[in-house]
Parts: sequence; structure tokens; C-alpha cells
Amino acid sequence: MTFSVPPAAPATAAAHFLARLSFETDVSDVHAALTAGTPGLVVVDSRGAAAWRQGHLPDAVHLPTAEIAARAAEVVPAGSTVVTYCWGPGCNGATRAALEFARLGWRVKEMIGGFEYWAREGLPVVTPEGTVRRRVDELTAPRTAVTCDC
Repeated sequence: MTFSVPPAAPATAAAHFLARLSFETDVSDVHAALTAGTPGLVVVDSRGAAAWRQGHLPDAVHLPTAEIAARAAEVVPAGSTVVTYCWGPGCNGATRAALEFARLGWRVKEMIGGFEYWAREGLPVVTPEGTVRRRVDELTAPRTAVTCDC
């Protein structure tokens, strides 16, 4: 196979992928960290009020992106590791939120897949009616496992 741009050298590729993993996490890893009660972890839902009411991750903190600069210090304990999320892959709200937290001095990762993939993978969602789980979307996760074993 011929590529228009050849693959990077192994050392360059390793540095790139390690960097990506230091900036991003996925819904399975966030679920595992929340389940384990990882000390100092704060998951921040950066969506607006209507989206939050529609459903959010258990134990998440609601802090819309536009309010982070003004309210982060009162909502997120100093020294916490922050994971931001927004709607999903078609939205860069979690990226903007992560940038705000980084500018304010927090260690931060973005949850790739966002709320969409959290819900599509059948993980618990808090709604006004209580905590619910959707049927697992087989295009995002195996029906019988919480992780893809990757």
C-alpha cells in the first residue's frame, strides 16, 4: 500500500500517541475510575442547563464552559484532576472546557465520545426520573461487557 504521506518513525509515533493519551481519556476509563473512587478525580459536564437536566454522568459536576473561569475555584477542589465532557464527538465543548481548566492551572483530560458515547455504551445516566441505562449500542461496545477489552 502506498500512502501519500508515509507513516512517522516509531519514536515519533510513540511520542505522539503518548501525548494524546495524556490529554484524552475514554468513557470506559472514566467509568472505571469513578467506580473505583479514584481520589481527586472531578468529572465536569460543560454543557448548558437544559442538557444537564436531560441527563448527565453520576457524580459529575455541572459547570458550563462559559462559567469555568469565574466559578471553577468554588466548584472544583484545588489539586483535583479534571475530566471534561460535552455532548459527543461532533461537539468541541469539552475541548474548550479542558482548555479553560488548563489555563487556570488544573491537570485536565477530555473524555472523548462525550455524553453520547457514555449513554450509547449503556453506562448509568442520571435523569430527573432517576438513574437509567440505555441498551448498549453494538456499534460502540459489546453487549455483555462494560469495556471493549482494548
